[in-house]
Amino acid sequence: MNDLQRYLVHEFVADYKDGYLTRRELIKRVLHITGGIASTATLLSAMGCGPSAPAPATPTQASAPTTAPASAATRPPATTAPTTAAASTGIPAVPTPAPRPTTAAAASPTAAVATVPSPGASPVAAGQARSPLSVAENDPAVEAQMISFPGNGTTILAYLARPRGASGPQPVVLVCHENRGLVDHIKDVARRFAKQGYVACAVDLLSRQGGTDKIADGSAIPGLLSNMDPTQEVGDFRAAATYLSSQPYANKDRIGMNGFCFGGGITWRAVVSMPELKAAVPFYGPPPPLDQVPNAKAAVFGVYSSDPQDFANNGREQLDQALTKAGVVHQFKVYPNTQHAFFNDTGPRYNQEQALIAWQDMLNWFARYLKV
Repeated sequence: MNDLQRYLVHEFVADYKDGYLTRRELIKRVLHITGGIASTATLLSAMGCGPSAPAPATPTQASAPTTAPASAATRPPATTAPTTAAASTGIPAVPTPAPRPTTAAAASPTAAVATVPSPGASPVAAGQARSPLSVAENDPAVEAQMISFPGNGTTILAYLARPRGASGPQPVVLVCHENRGLVDHIKDVARRFAKQGYVACAVDLLSRQGGTDKIADGSAIPGLLSNMDPTQEVGDFRAAATYLSSQPYANKDRIGMNGFCFGGGITWRAVVSMPELKAAVPFYGPPPPLDQVPNAKAAVFGVYSSDPQDFANNGREQLDQALTKAGVVHQFKVYPNTQHAFFNDTGPRYNQEQALIAWQDMLNWFARYLKV
């Protein structure tokens, strides 16, 4: 398996062990990745999910907080210098996360805040947004629609959101979806960026299959995505950057990128492959090949959970060291008392307080390295 496939299999096994996936759904998803029943059975048995394995845990039915401290959404920009090879006084290396911390670590760019218990499996209807950041489709401040454009040998589909009535070209944020494809949550994230004055373009990496909405079996989507050549997926985002560079409302000299989980991994791949990127914020994605790190030109802010069982944390320290050695402006932050995918307010591990802080941290980063 390739790096992205291993990453997804570990994610699905963790979901199963935490009680968020049935055994049947786990097998279906992994089968679409491996392509064989025998290899799937062997792999899952080796990862402690064989027929004789203990039953998965029952998720905690605790609701996420409905409000967050006012300061969480209004935090000032960071005052600590980012890490560079030439600045030994930059951000210190991120410590190994401790399991379920009960107090917040004082990690910049935001000050320490009190934490809340992990939300566990907070009941939520599929696709239902719970975040106070959510922006409605009909928000009068935003223009949003599906678009298509030629590029990378195909017709690429994408969701475009931009501030309505803005004067002059606006900075661009390319958004990469999770392993579920271009779903409503990612479109909502694009609209959130538009409310902040960005042109946001969420590319559908299943464009060659007709788009995410055309895939009848959702369990097949992770396999479709992880079996693609990552260079092709990065190429789709490069094509989006090229298309937007020709549009009068987009600033071709101010292009950034953001992605989540699988999309965080593609964002890292884009960082080392797209010199036109000025800034990037990957959320808990697998690292890129370390020998390609010196190619990075963007200033990168990495978002990570504090869960030691989160496979996305594997290789983080080595990546931090490689970025420092290459002189790439970057900063990693571990968010206390969080689990994988804590930003996704339609998922079971959503942590509202830390998600709001991570969002503001990202805005601060883009304001510093993308908007200026």
